[in-house]
Amino acid sequence: MPVPPPNADKLGPALQATRKRWVIIALLFFFMFINFADKAVIGLAGVPIMRALGLTPQQFGLVGSSFFFLFSVSAVVAGFIANRIESRRVLLAMALIWALTQFPMLGAVTLPTLIACRVVLGAGEGPAYPVALHAAFKWFPNEQRTLPSAIISQGAAFGVVLALPALDWVIEHISWNWAFGVLGIIGLAWCAVWLVVGAEGELAAAITPAGAGPLDRVPYSRLLLNPTTFAAFACGFGAFWGLSLLVTWSTPYLIKGLGFSQYAASWLSTLPWAMSVVAVISIGWLSQRLLAQGVSTRVARSMLGGGAVALGGVALILMPLLPSNALKIAAMVIGTSVPSVIYVMGHAILGEFTPVRQRGALLAINNAVYTSAGLLGPYIMGSVVASAATPAQGYERGFVICGIVALIGGVIGLAFLRPQHELARLGQDAAVAPSLAAE
Repeated sequence: MPVPPPNADKLGPALQATRKRWVIIALLFFFMFINFADKAVIGLAGVPIMRALGLTPQQFGLVGSSFFFLFSVSAVVAGFIANRIESRRVLLAMALIWALTQFPMLGAVTLPTLIACRVVLGAGEGPAYPVALHAAFKWFPNEQRTLPSAIISQGAAFGVVLALPALDWVIEHISWNWAFGVLGIIGLAWCAVWLVVGAEGELAAAITPAGAGPLDRVPYSRLLLNPTTFAAFACGFGAFWGLSLLVTWSTPYLIKGLGFSQYAASWLSTLPWAMSVVAVISIGWLSQRLLAQGVSTRVARSMLGGGAVALGGVALILMPLLPSNALKIAAMVIGTSVPSVIYVMGHAILGEFTPVRQRGALLAINNAVYTSAGLLGPYIMGSVVASAATPAQGYERGFVICGIVALIGGVIGLAFLRPQHELARLGQDAAVAPSLAAE
């Protein structure tokens, strides 16, 4: 009779746990898929909407920026809520808001209606990424988080790459209104699946600096007022400025600035998102491999993340100097997609030195700060386009402004993202505090 392998009775539960956590990652991937399809549809339908409602570039820029009016505030509020309530419940509530916000677009739409729907949608979507990562971190230890984080983040890219051509078909053959309605139906379907399958992870390993005891709680002033956190804010801000332009203005730029048709522009608009998939997944895999080999997170996360943002900035600054439309599109693709690496690295970096019970809030604050770029980017682009001699010239100037912001943020990240240093400093503070209290 064959002898069963050691711990054979544990293989079944272990395999089930592994499958379960990757099912959760898959659902969070589709969560971000819907999230960014909801964001990007406004840019895809931008020209038909401006035509139907008679909007000027400034007014449409205001619509793009209105999405971010409550985006950052809601991210912070939901982050603190996620510290106390199961993240699976917070995720369900957000997804339900997204879905319901789409259906008013099927009626008689005016500029105030459009702005109101985008404001509410932004409030619901603001906490999405940090809460999704917080939920995922409960299933994976620190050294295994980069790849799952990269997969979740690229739900955003797939949400655009796959959704834009399909939604463009709806716009051209039915109406731009129904592009929003379709997304509402898909959102409700995700809610139904998550309600049945979604679960809460139980991994809550304490943050433990070398030579010190576990950190249970740290004053928020210590977590926020340090060079690494500020550098994460700066990097993310520089990257998100470009993403906000990509969501709102990429399709109008291709149509009005470069002369492409709506159909061609819808396909070309997927290129930055496809590039984002390649950049984020490959660099996320490289980062995790470097960490497994013992490379410091200063190199494996900070240098890769900050360098990606700086590279994107350089590409956009050079954009007006390029002689052909193909090269200009390539610069836009690189400049708006490669910086997306920081969305994975930045949250992972902050998670290295943030106690578990405070992690949801700090990730949300980070998200809130850098997504505030969305308040400025779309409106400034619209203003620059309106005041330029030609639309093409205006768009290029807007992208150069974006490139300067990204380059500055990337350089700050390269210089000051030092998570292991912050962890050691917090450990020293924790070790000193008891001795001071005893004196």
